[in-house]
Amino acid sequence: MSVPKSKQPRKQRRWLFKTIKLHERHKLLRATLSKDLRKKYGKRTLRVRKGDKVKIMRGDFRGHVGKVLEVDMKRCRIKIEGVKIKKASGAEVLVPINPSNVMIVELGEVDDVRKKILER
Repeated sequence: MSVPKSKQPRKQRRWLFKTIKLHERHKLLRATLSKDLRKKYGKRTLRVRKGDKVKIMRGDFRGHVGKVLEVDMKRCRIKIEGVKIKKASGAEVLVPINPSNVMIVELGEVDDVRKKILER
């Protein structure tokens, strides 16, 4: 994965939304594991998946714990159960959160692929 060398926000944004390939975005969708999960699996971070239970560590919703409802690969964001804002029209919408701002508290479904990753 080629990381941009510039510190300019414009070029950083362009890299994130235009040049980074979809299969390289997996690395940006990783979140830290809680202390007990870290001890259990011997890993520091893991890719966030739909169904995982996460705790928000940064931002306006700090401390909120909920299940991941959606993982947006294109925008590198996740949507968490109960994290909503009210629009001017009165409709409630889920707020997209950056995976780097959350901590995985409980793993969702552990299938063969994830089991392989955890055993590495």
